[in-house]
Parts: sequence; C-alpha cells; structure tokens
Amino acid sequence: METRRNPNDQVTVSPEVLLTIARLSTLRVEGVARMSNVPGGVNRLWKRTPAAQGVQILVDGQTVNVDLFIVTHGDANMREVSHTVQRDVARAVRQIVGMEVKAVNVHIDDVVFEELPVRESKN
Repeated sequence: METRRNPNDQVTVSPEVLLTIARLSTLRVEGVARMSNVPGGVNRLWKRTPAAQGVQILVDGQTVNVDLFIVTHGDANMREVSHTVQRDVARAVRQIVGMEVKAVNVHIDDVVFEELPVRESKN
C-alpha cells in the first residue's frame, strides 16, 4: 500500500543527526582511537557551523561538507584509516539521510600508543 504525500509536506533533518551519523561512522573504523576536539575560534562562530565531539558540518542546501578531527592508534596506517573514514562517512550520510556529500576532510590531531610493559631492572 502506497501512501500519497502532500506536495507541501517537508522532511527536516537536524544538524545533530548529521553530526551523530558522521561521528559513529568514524568511530567504527579500525585504527580510530577516539574523536578529538573541534578547534574553536572566531571563524567557527561567524560561519555558525554545527560542531560537536570531533565533527564539524556545513550544510548547503542538499549538500554536506564534513570535517572530522580524530586520534588514531599508533600501529594504524593513517593514510588507510583516513581513506576508510572518508568513504564510510560519505556512504552513511548518503544512505541514511539521502544528502550529497561534497567533502569529508579528516584531520588527525594525535596518535596514541599502547602502553609498553614495564621492564624489570637488573640491579
């Protein structure tokens, strides 16, 4: 059974939904340790772009630009992690929300290494 839609009906997606989709898609990529902080400053305030938990988005009509700020594991290939993040985030936004993704910019802010075991000294 098909439901007919009124031509005046609208669907609005909150920017927070886009932030969540991008963040969760990023965290699922192997090699990503965690999200970093989005840099603040006057530029972000003037552009009024929504940002939270390592994700900043800019929506222009039906097009989305995404900036991701991440921390990777030390044993991960950062180039591969970045490409995988770009692909997965773009795919998730297109499939879940149906918006076109113009760019996914990945900023690697830090790297974390697993703690090495403490060596016993021979005295």
